[in-house]
Amino acid sequence: MAENFRVMFAGLAKDTDQAHAISQLATRLKAPTAKVAAFFENKPLFAPCEKEKALKQAKILASVGIKSKLAPVQISTVTSNSETTSQRDERIFNALDYITSSLIRIEEKLDDLEQRLPANQQQATADEDEDWQTDDLLLDEELTTPIKKRSNILLFSLIAMVVILLVVLGISFAFPDLFSF
Repeated sequence: MAENFRVMFAGLAKDTDQAHAISQLATRLKAPTAKVAAFFENKPLFAPCEKEKALKQAKILASVGIKSKLAPVQISTVTSNSETTSQRDERIFNALDYITSSLIRIEEKLDDLEQRLPANQQQATADEDEDWQTDDLLLDEELTTPIKKRSNILLFSLIAMVVILLVVLGISFAFPDLFSF
């Protein structure tokens, strides 16, 4: 079984106010400020975990100006009822810790994406500006489409209307007295 570590409070960095550090850490972890304040009194903030994960937690604490140390934790396996509930509680605490750290990682990835997003949009518009010059005109596709047949009724009715108007015009020139208004 791998040795587990717990992140413990060691002190504050220079020029770091405890109240400011508590508020920053509480918002970053999305945890109650009372729980974060208890961390400064050597109460656990995170569950015991592997060394790599504990180092990541220490890095998060250092980013808000909190010095921390790793303390090894020995987990004994005794089958009494109180220790069984303790183990169950610890598993729940580990699960909550995992969820919290996952949320932190997601938040960091979103921050990275937000920083990259404007650069990607500018690059995409630049690519679009260059693409229109290199594309072919695509006239081949439009010219090969079949022409829809229209009904001949409309064509014949237009021709008949023109012929009737020409006949009326001819009659009006031939007999101007007929159409006197």
